[in-house]
Amino acid sequence: MVFKPVYILILVFTILVDYLAGLWIDRSKGSRRKHALILSIAANVSVLAFFKYFNFLNHNLDMMLAQIGRPDPIPFLNILLPIGLSFHTFQSLSYTIEVYRGNQKPERHLGLFALYVMYYPQLVAGPIERPQELLPQLHAHHEFDYLRVTSGLKLMLWGMLKKVVIADRLAPFVSPVYDSPTSYPGISICIATLFFAFQIYCDFSGYTDIALGSSQVMGITLIRNFQRPYFSTSIAAFWRRWHISLSTWFRDYVYVSLGGNRTGPIRHFGNLLATFLLSGLWHGANWTYVAWGGLNGLYLTCESVARSAREHLFAKGQRQTRRLYLAVRWAMTFSAICIGWILFRAKTVQDAWYMISHLTGGFGVLPSHLKEKTFQRTYILMLQDKDEFIIALAAIAGLIAVEWMQRRGSMRERLAALPGWCRWSVYYGAMAAVLFLGPFNKAQQFIYFQF
Repeated sequence: MVFKPVYILILVFTILVDYLAGLWIDRSKGSRRKHALILSIAANVSVLAFFKYFNFLNHNLDMMLAQIGRPDPIPFLNILLPIGLSFHTFQSLSYTIEVYRGNQKPERHLGLFALYVMYYPQLVAGPIERPQELLPQLHAHHEFDYLRVTSGLKLMLWGMLKKVVIADRLAPFVSPVYDSPTSYPGISICIATLFFAFQIYCDFSGYTDIALGSSQVMGITLIRNFQRPYFSTSIAAFWRRWHISLSTWFRDYVYVSLGGNRTGPIRHFGNLLATFLLSGLWHGANWTYVAWGGLNGLYLTCESVARSAREHLFAKGQRQTRRLYLAVRWAMTFSAICIGWILFRAKTVQDAWYMISHLTGGFGVLPSHLKEKTFQRTYILMLQDKDEFIIALAAIAGLIAVEWMQRRGSMRERLAALPGWCRWSVYYGAMAAVLFLGPFNKAQQFIYFQF
């Protein structure tokens, strides 16, 4: 409403349609239940398609008609994308689907249903909650609990550290390269891509931690959205750990509905690819996102085909061989994910292809089109500001160290067991890092606000 007050009517429309659809489904039988579900899906998808994809589809229609010399009769619209539209639309959709499947009783209190859709910590960037998990908590009475509140505040502080100290500090190394990729050689593209992998993770998981922490302060538990995804040794494991609420949403409502893996191999792989193409399109109205989704679907298909041979080959391997095998799998998985991030971050498919095809170029000899006077700016990205580069590397190393230690339990619980002077030293140190290491003069918006 700050940007455009009339956009509150989008939420009003979504809430009323899905609230009434849930009641209609509950008191109907046979095909009428399906009609109510279809109405809810159509209403939500129509709103999402209009605001997010109208100009994208119109632009592609315009290009197709131009090939045959015909003008596009549909005018382009000056539409401001409502913040968080994709997230609260999917959350509202999950309500009617779960009511239809019999997993959730319809919510008869309009105010509480509106709160379910508009719950502020996760309204604009998730996680996407299921009604059977969130609605009962909104009905419950919550007493003040000191340990719960302080635990939530610690999680919020960790989220701020990831967002401000790591993600925002990495952004200046990423944006110049992706804004003008042809001006940079392979080593700069590699550095920018590696930094973007940690930028998007710290930005989004940082937001999620702030959302989960602030909700925990109020007594509401939200779904954990990330589980150390960059430690994955397969693409399938990565997608079980990355943006879990969205991955499971597409798994349960799209992939399973298409038949999942209960069909033949070709149909199964087709279901995988279709699910990831839709997931890519959900992220944005650009072919780069569709290509990113398709690439991840292709990754999973190839991984599934090779699984039996891979497991047979290493089933009887020695312990040392097994460790080497897992290390190689981790390196291959992380590299594949980073290549995918190029498609995700690039402005156009052409830019993405240029970056992927030039990843290994320019490591030895300076390209001729780069002048000597621009060497420090364009060749080795770290030389643009050595201190900033060192701080960025140290921040990434610190993140990896913390997540490695979290394999054996929550860091918050381990901190709580330490003496008071030690705990508070950590807390004050973290707050000081946010205040003094955060680049507030060039602070970055949360990346997932655009979705």
